[in-house]
This record gives sequence, structure tokens and C-alpha cells, in this order.
Amino acid sequence: MGGPPTLSAPPAALAVNLLDASSLLSAFGALGVAVVLFAETGLLVGFFLPGDSLLFTAGLLCVPGRHSGPHLDLVQVLAAALAGALVGAQCGYVIGRRGGRTLLERSRNRRLHQGAQRAEELLARYGYARAVVLARFVPVVRTVLNPLAGALGVPVRSFTLWQVVGGAVWTVGLVLAGWGLGSSVPDIDRYLLPLVAVVLVVSLLPIGFELLRSRRARAAAAAEGEAR
Repeated sequence: MGGPPTLSAPPAALAVNLLDASSLLSAFGALGVAVVLFAETGLLVGFFLPGDSLLFTAGLLCVPGRHSGPHLDLVQVLAAALAGALVGAQCGYVIGRRGGRTLLERSRNRRLHQGAQRAEELLARYGYARAVVLARFVPVVRTVLNPLAGALGVPVRSFTLWQVVGGAVWTVGLVLAGWGLGSSVPDIDRYLLPLVAVVLVVSLLPIGFELLRSRRARAAAAAEGEAR
């Protein structure tokens, strides 16, 4: 009779780094793209996930024979990205209508509350259509704007139309940008980390500009108050 059964080694997926796009894609492939984008755009707990870099890296990995990482299918990645981003945003909106404000108030995460404030400013400054589209390109804001739109009573038809437009431009644009660059630059994997860093910096620029604008506005208001 054989000895007692031995435990097998844990699968690689259990050791995946949720903050690293390459690790997520190596473990889960196109399915990982859908799950991560759903969590980032539909669930408040997903605000820390790397949506921008994930889409760009997935596009790079769709180019056959031009990198050392796992090869992904472009059509599958695009379908997964669209499904995750669009269904996630709509789910976030429904959550917001049923208690988004309460969920935000219970959270103690400062970054999440800052994102909610910027999302409200976007809605007030640009209106429903532009705010919903622009939020897709701003980390954290794209997580909180969807439930916030539901909590603030944004009409469902208006939200659905513009979240689909923004989600399609964001996902398809970043995936095709990565795929196009990977197709034109040999040995693209040598530059993967710097490229992902650039994508992250660019995705954070709107937040930086918004913080700078808010700081200048506060400074101008304070100066005007002192002058009076």
C-alpha cells in the first residue's frame, strides 16, 4: 500500500502579484483582464488595481514572437477588456443607487475619499457625459465615479451610453497602443518595465493637474479673502 497522499505544490496563480500587470497576465491571461477591470471599475475595493498598465501590457503580449512572455490573443483580450470594463461600470452604478454613499462613508481610505471628491468635481464641472468619459482615464476616479453617479441620481440611460463610449475608447485604445508598439519595436520586452512606468505616470497626470488647479484655486480664494 502506498504512503499517505502528499500535498501538491500550489499553482502559480496563488502567488500572483495583483499590483503587477505582467504577473496577472502570466497567471490568468485574457480572463485576468476581464476580472481586474470589473473589480477596478465596479467595486470600490478595486481602486488599487493596475488597469492602465494591464491593458497596455496585454496589448504588447498579443504580438507573436516579439517578446519572451506569454502570448495572448488580441481578439480575446479586446473582448475581455470591454466586457470587464463595461459590466463593471454598470455594476458600480447599480451599487451606487442602492447605497454607494454609505459604502464611501464607511471607508477610511484617504485615497478613495480623494477620488470621490474629484469625481464629484468632474460631474459638477463637465456634466454627465464628459465626466463619465473622462473618468475612465483617471485612476481611482474611474473606480468611484460609477457608484457615485448612481448615488447622485445620474439618469441610467445617460450613464450607460457614456460609460460604454468611455469604456470602449479607454480599453481598445490602450490595448491597441500596446499592440501597435509591440508590432513595430523588436525585442519590446526589454523595454517593458520603462514603458509600463511611462503609462502609469501619464495616467496619473490628470490627478496631478487637478491637484495643482485646486491648490491654485484655494490660494487665489485665500488671497482674495485677505484683500477684503
